[in-house]
Amino acid sequence: MKMHVGINVTNLNKSIEFYTKVFNTEPVKVKSDYAKFLLDDPALNFTLNLKDEVSGNQVGHFGFQVETHEIVLHHKNRLEKLGFFAREEMDVTCCYAAQDKFWVTDPDGNEWEFFYTKGDVEALITTVSCCNPQPTELQIKNNSCC
Repeated sequence: MKMHVGINVTNLNKSIEFYTKVFNTEPVKVKSDYAKFLLDDPALNFTLNLKDEVSGNQVGHFGFQVETHEIVLHHKNRLEKLGFFAREEMDVTCCYAAQDKFWVTDPDGNEWEFFYTKGDVEALITTVSCCNPQPTELQIKNNSCC
């Protein structure tokens, strides 16, 4: 079984270029209005993100959980060499876990997180960098973010 995520994009060619680099593979099918990537690795880590208000079809972010800090750096360096700006967040507390991570953004503004979880933490210190550029009041009040 494979998880399926379909996103709407405004520029197919730019999006194919972005995802080819991020996934490090070519699409298996390309049409004038459609492209498909089939990935065997990685598996999907899916999170629910509480927001103060949600309307329409929204996604908080997408991400890849990797096994080591070195793998995070490998992907960060790989994508920076391909011309992406990577927003780095090393040694942060997010989602009740100590993490190393970085973010890249696709042509339509969808954020992709590459992260390594070093270990769980009991209490969360909410920071501006925690899975969301601006944590909501509810997240701060509840000491949670992802």
